[in-house]
Amino acid sequence: MSWIEYKKRLSELGYTPEDILSTKPAFEFAENAHKDEKRMSGEPYFTHPLAVSLYVASLKLDASAVSAALLHDVIENQDIKIETVKKKFGEEVAFLVEAVTKVDSVKYKGIEREVESTRKMFLSLAKDIRVVIIKLMDRLHNMETLQFQTEEKQKRIANETLELYAPLADRLGMWETKAKLEDLAFPYINLEKFSWLKLQVENKRQQGKEFLEKLKPKLEYELKNDGVAPEKITYRTKHLYSIWKKLLKYDMDFDRILDIVAMRIIVRDISDCYKSLGVIHKLWRPMPGRIKDFIALPKPNGYQSLHTTVFGPEKNIIDFQIRTDQMDREAEFGVAAHWAYKETGKNLNTKKFEWIKQLQSWYKDHENSPKKDLLSALKIDFFKDRIFALTPKGDVIDLPDGATPIDFAYHIHSEIGDKMFGAKANGKMVSFDYKIHSGEIVEILTQKNKNPTKEWLSFTKTSLAKNRIRSNLRKRGEI
Repeated sequence: MSWIEYKKRLSELGYTPEDILSTKPAFEFAENAHKDEKRMSGEPYFTHPLAVSLYVASLKLDASAVSAALLHDVIENQDIKIETVKKKFGEEVAFLVEAVTKVDSVKYKGIEREVESTRKMFLSLAKDIRVVIIKLMDRLHNMETLQFQTEEKQKRIANETLELYAPLADRLGMWETKAKLEDLAFPYINLEKFSWLKLQVENKRQQGKEFLEKLKPKLEYELKNDGVAPEKITYRTKHLYSIWKKLLKYDMDFDRILDIVAMRIIVRDISDCYKSLGVIHKLWRPMPGRIKDFIALPKPNGYQSLHTTVFGPEKNIIDFQIRTDQMDREAEFGVAAHWAYKETGKNLNTKKFEWIKQLQSWYKDHENSPKKDLLSALKIDFFKDRIFALTPKGDVIDLPDGATPIDFAYHIHSEIGDKMFGAKANGKMVSFDYKIHSGEIVEILTQKNKNPTKEWLSFTKTSLAKNRIRSNLRKRGEI
C-alpha cells in the first residue's frame, strides 16, 4: 500500500488532514526500515505494521497511537535504538513503541514465557492503555496470518490467544476484537469440531437472517407508530466459538441456543430503548427469564443494552438487543470507543477499570507462587467467564463464574471474609459452597468471634480468598 492509499484510508476513518500528515514520517520510516524483510507468507514485512496501524485507526485512537503501531517492530526486528525513535517522533510515540516492544521481548519458554509476557502486558496496561490496544491489534493480524507458521507454533499462539488475549479484550469491553480472536484461534485448537460447527451453523444463520428480514418492515412500522424512529435495525450473528462454548454448556443441544441470529435495534436515547422494549412485548410474548436490563445494570466491562427473547410468528423464537448508538460503539470497541485516554487519563482511574488496580496488587501477593500456579490463578481470578453480583447497597462486584459467598466476602474486604458466619442470596440463606448467579444480591452476615476454617478452602474459587483464608489460619497456628 502506498502513502496515497494509506492517507485515503485514514481520511475515510475520520482523521483530520493534520493528524494524517503527522503519521507520514512514521509510515516512511517503517517502510524503509522493513524494506529487506519478509514475512513467513513471503509478503513484504511492512504489510504487518501497516495492517496493525489501520486496525488501531479503525478504533479511532489518536495519531500518536497510529504512528506507534506503524513503528512497533522497528526496535526488535531492525535493532533501531529507542533514542532514534525519540529524536525523530517525540517522547509520546517513543514511549508507546518501547512499551509494546517490552511486552514482546520475553526470553523464557513455556509457562515462564506466558507468565512474564502477561505480567509485562499488565504493567503497560496500568501505564497507558494504548500499549495494550496496539498489542491486541498486533495479535489480531498475526492470527489472521497464522497459517504460515509451523504447526507447533500455531497451537501455542492459538492457545495463548484463547486463554489470555481474547479474555483481555473482553475485560476491556472490546467485544468484536474478542470474538474475532476466538474464531481465528478455534480451528487451530480443534479443526474437526470447528468444521463440523461451521457446517451446522451456516444453514441456521441463513434461515434466521431471511426470517428477520421479513419481520423488519412490521417492526419498523410498529416502532414509528409508538413514536420511536430507530436509527438502524441490523442483525447480529453469534460467533462460532461463542456458540461452541454454549453447546458445551448445554450438552450439545442446539435447540437451547436461541440467539444464533439476533435483531439489533439502534435508537436515539435511553428512553427510546425502553419504549422499543414495550413495543416488542406488545407484539410478541416475552420468554420468562430472558429479559435482561444491562442499561440499568451494566456488565463489569461497561457493556450496556436491553436484551429480550420472544415467541415470534411462525413458531420462531426471536432474540432482540436494543441500545443507543453510543452503547453500540462501546459494545464493539470497548474502552477505545469513547477514547478512554481523554475520559479517564493514562491511569484509567474509573470504577469500570478498578480490576486493573486489583491486578497490580494481585501480582504482588503472588510474587513467590510457582509459575504454573500463578498462571492458573490469574486465569481464574481475572479471565474466567465473569458474573456480577450486587451488595445490598447496589454496588456491583465482579467475580469469576462459579464464585461462592466466601469469594464475594473476601472480594469486599478481608475482615468481612474472616468474620463471615452466613450469607443470603436474593434474601434467602445460602450455603458457603453456593454458586452465585449473575445479578443476585448477596448479603454477608458477620460476627466478631468468627474465623475461617480449613474447610473453606474447598469452597472458594479465587486465589484472593484462598490466600486470605490461609493467612488467617497461619496466624492462629492451624496450618
